[in-house]
Amino acid sequence: MTQEKIQLNSQHFIDLEDKHGAHNYHPLPVVLAKGEGVFLWDVEGKKYYDFLSAYSAVNQGHCHPRIVGKMKEQAETLTLTSRAFHNNQLGVYEKYVTEYFGFDKVLPMNTGAEAVETAIKICRKWGYEKKGIEPNEAIVLVCGQNFHGRTTTIISFSSDPDAKGNFGPYTPGFVAVEYNNLDALLEALNEYGDRVAGFLVEPIQGEAGVYVPDTDFIPKAAELCKERNVLFIADEIQTGIARTGGLLAICGDCTCEGHCERQENFTTPDILILGKALSGGAYPVSAVLANNHIMNVIKPGQHGSTFGGNPVACAVAMEALEVVRDENLAQNARNLGNLFRSELQELVEKSDLVSLVRGRGLLNAIVINDTPESSTAWNICVALKENGLLAKPTHGNIIRFAPPLVMNEEQLLDCVRIIKETIYNFKK
Repeated sequence: MTQEKIQLNSQHFIDLEDKHGAHNYHPLPVVLAKGEGVFLWDVEGKKYYDFLSAYSAVNQGHCHPRIVGKMKEQAETLTLTSRAFHNNQLGVYEKYVTEYFGFDKVLPMNTGAEAVETAIKICRKWGYEKKGIEPNEAIVLVCGQNFHGRTTTIISFSSDPDAKGNFGPYTPGFVAVEYNNLDALLEALNEYGDRVAGFLVEPIQGEAGVYVPDTDFIPKAAELCKERNVLFIADEIQTGIARTGGLLAICGDCTCEGHCERQENFTTPDILILGKALSGGAYPVSAVLANNHIMNVIKPGQHGSTFGGNPVACAVAMEALEVVRDENLAQNARNLGNLFRSELQELVEKSDLVSLVRGRGLLNAIVINDTPESSTAWNICVALKENGLLAKPTHGNIIRFAPPLVMNEEQLLDCVRIIKETIYNFKK
């Protein structure tokens, strides 16, 4: 086989990964080579709609020219200094991002899991030094069926047996309560009392299958935390940056395009965790935001990252957020999301395969009428791939739909057509 033919053969690249890479993912059988906007192309040249957006990292679309241009410009000037020295991008970015989201300070990191770990460290340190919790007694409340990453500490409070199994011993200090259950949260707050330093929660549980809580869960949970002097920590790594129809998912049904703490339905977290689309998927960038009375517990030498806050990351993140604002991506996600769920509701009414459609903005899911142990949702995703649309199952029988937010109505309706035809023609 010639080199030219090898380069056009998907199986060749799949075999390379299988032989030389750790088997820690189970991807769909497609090998992607190019992306632009809402589209992806495989190595054979077949074109697909992207309905995963790299788990909502590519909200601004693939290879957005403004973001790529800014990354290229900065990469040709200065890429990394470490935090041993100042650089001329970090302070500019820190001012920009704190004003954009309405906080005093930011601690820049690289990946979402790093940002969650950072938030936990800040929360615990605040608990000991500001709240007066006895040393090594702090409790952080979390929710069942959460997904915050896969580091050792984070999987210690996961309920996913695949993420957690045989990776112990586990990090203590975490107590899980049922998601969307205010009574369970109140019970835990009462049981652990002054030992509780924080409550870490996803405003919408994405990996759990786009589980949208009751409208009052997030604001009332935040209110309970405030009453007990407990830090309310919002993990918006997947739900933030316009994905759910507001700048943040904690904006609820707010129709503003930016920070809106004066709005009645906005819940201001004590700590905000961002990642993924903070860079438009072009570069690993994450951030933890908080006000001075919380963030100032971190002193030099107590936390850091060689790459956190590097010049390329700063330049890329600012441009990525400018794109969100300039292109009205939150408004687009809100409008197209309403249309998408309305159109897909037909599947619940006319197909025995789909039992539920749920979501907010352009973070949506359909629940397949089969057991989580079945291969039905996976096989539907393979059929969708054959028909030109890429999506992925989660939790066995749920298919998540999350296209780039730059999608237009004509494209969305074309995708609805593909999904409907695939479901109606699918044979178990």
